[in-house]
Amino acid sequence: MAVKIGFICTGNSARSQMAEGFGKYYAEKLNKDVEVYSAGSNPSGYVHPLAIKVMAEKGIDISQNKSKSLDDIPLRELDYVITLCGDAAESCPVIPGANTQHWGLPDPARAEGSEEEKLEVFRQIRDKIEEKVKELIEKL
Repeated sequence: MAVKIGFICTGNSARSQMAEGFGKYYAEKLNKDVEVYSAGSNPSGYVHPLAIKVMAEKGIDISQNKSKSLDDIPLRELDYVITLCGDAAESCPVIPGANTQHWGLPDPARAEGSEEEKLEVFRQIRDKIEEKVKELIEKL
């Protein structure tokens, strides 16, 4: 029986999308029976282009992903819920009944500056997410 993991943030455009991409990648690489989902409490309607770009740098294609709401995933069936909301300005949903972990990460979509500076913020968040997702999948 597959372990079901949901990565949740506010917009489902960057952090949770990257986490879903890494979750699927490491589940396959480590030969784990895992189903991975992502959603947002207030979906943006798109996947951030810089999230797509920095994941492509790691060889993971999330360009076909869609921004999803909590209603679009099997919320009540999740074994693990990982919330990635970063600050008080974001309202992270509470999912009762699941094994919930909170990984407080700032929203890279709010980064300011040049395109290269924004890319660097996305890369930093991506690398933190990769480390945590890999560790989570390895423990299953």
